[in-house]
Amino acid sequence: MTLWIVNGKIWDDEAGDLVTAHLRVEDGAIAAIERGGKPDTAGAETIDASGLLVSAGFIDMHVHLRDPGFTHKEDIASGTRSAARGGFTTIACMPNTRPVTDTPETVRYILDKAAREGVVNVLPIAAITKNELGRELTDFAALKEAGAIGFSDDGVGVQNAQMMKEAMLRARELDLPIIAHCEDDSLVQGAWVTEGEFSRRHGLKGIPNESEAIHVGRDVLLAEATGAHYHVCHVSTEQSVRLIRLAKSIGVRVTAEVCPHHLVLSDEDIPGMDPNWKMNPPLRTPRDVQAVIEALEDGTIDMIVTDHAPHAEEEKAKGVDLAPFGIVGFETAFPLLYTKFVKTGRWSLGFLLRRMTSDPARVFGLKAGRLEAGAPADLTLIDLSSEQTVDPASFKSKSRNTPFAGWRLQGWPVRTIVAGRTVWQAD
Repeated sequence: MTLWIVNGKIWDDEAGDLVTAHLRVEDGAIAAIERGGKPDTAGAETIDASGLLVSAGFIDMHVHLRDPGFTHKEDIASGTRSAARGGFTTIACMPNTRPVTDTPETVRYILDKAAREGVVNVLPIAAITKNELGRELTDFAALKEAGAIGFSDDGVGVQNAQMMKEAMLRARELDLPIIAHCEDDSLVQGAWVTEGEFSRRHGLKGIPNESEAIHVGRDVLLAEATGAHYHVCHVSTEQSVRLIRLAKSIGVRVTAEVCPHHLVLSDEDIPGMDPNWKMNPPLRTPRDVQAVIEALEDGTIDMIVTDHAPHAEEEKAKGVDLAPFGIVGFETAFPLLYTKFVKTGRWSLGFLLRRMTSDPARVFGLKAGRLEAGAPADLTLIDLSSEQTVDPASFKSKSRNTPFAGWRLQGWPVRTIVAGRTVWQAD
């Protein structure tokens, strides 16, 4: 079966602008990209993309599908549909499930269920330590053989330096990354906001920037010693940025990610004791926000991820002290960043697309994320002129926990294609 996507706009890096193109898809891959003219589409399925941006499908290397164990929050079926609505075609799920993704059986469960019920590509990340307790390393080789693409104890930091060093040595032997949640537990107990204007105004204990940066500093030294690929999760502080920039400058194999909410919100934006603004890492100060924006722009931070973290409404309703950390992110990520940075002229459209497609693919060695002949036909069609209000009730996710409800945003995905097959389309 041949599929043509005709009259769409693609980003041309050389021209620095959008150009009209037609994509021919065969056997789940991009067979050709033609510019100008009128292609011969006789006998083929055709999608008219007039007025739409055609991009490689977005890649999100840090998500929580909550499956197994927390399927009242999200499951693989709902999570992948939420991802598809946001334009994501490949996602990597974190291991803080129940049971923890620390055995080959759980890795295979995720892959098998994704094949049956999912609509986008799902890549499991396995735990560094058993049950994410930081006491005993998992069987890295067996987890890789089962299909894990990296190792993380996301949700908690590995507190023991010797444990992390041994993990890096094992991961290096297998040529897989250590994907680190950086948090020193001794500095965060009992706090849910950053040490900043909001915490001072409300008399709250704050989470200091050092809680993240101490682990980043420790781990880049371990990465230098071991030669491992060390990837820093959800960077949020100016100090972490300085350490990562220095490590890269001396050749340490370190990469990093940032979330949309840490690019567009600071602690000074928090409206009050609303659990939908409770996330980990917390929203930092305006100075930190500026630092991570500049780090993404200069390549210190390599990619954008959502850290999609769904929670049931009744859980978030417990108040800020008891509610779990996290917000959903799939369905607002691109329009949020397009509106905030591209429409205002700070970023080019090409820059935003690279940070959501080819850059994560490059860092993690994926075949996806490219708009060229031979690449997988994982595609996102976007109406850059579409302006909509964020309505959590419309989310495909089971959960609604977002601080962006009511925001008016522009640039919404309208169709998502995986291996040449439409998996989501706007009504």
